[in-house]
Amino acid sequence: MFHTTVNSPYSVEETVEKLGEAFQKQEFGVLWDFDAKGKLDEKGVGLDNKFRILEVCSPKIAKEVLEETMLAGYFLPCKVVVYEENGETKAGMPNPTKLMEFVDNDKVMKVAENVEERMETAMNEAVK
Repeated sequence: MFHTTVNSPYSVEETVEKLGEAFQKQEFGVLWDFDAKGKLDEKGVGLDNKFRILEVCSPKIAKEVLEETMLAGYFLPCKVVVYEENGETKAGMPNPTKLMEFVDNDKVMKVAENVEERMETAMNEAVK
């Protein structure tokens, strides 16, 4: 599957906060938290649902894959979205293993498998 998406019993804001804490336990940090709805509203375009985009990274892992191939940088940092859909809060990400298939490097794929497992663990913990 291209993505991992989980349902959250919390609001978008609470889910973002809980994800940040859960990612830290897995040695990842949130580099950027972009409020897409807020920005679109500000620009007069508007968006009905809340939609946040988090950029998540582990500096050690980023260095490791970039030293292996700069092509991995096309998929860094990892994106995680938190949004409302049909009255539910969801959090999801494109699976790192699917993205790194395009890089075609066995070492990078092993790293992507580890990243995916740890990020899924964090996402599941955040929505308990």
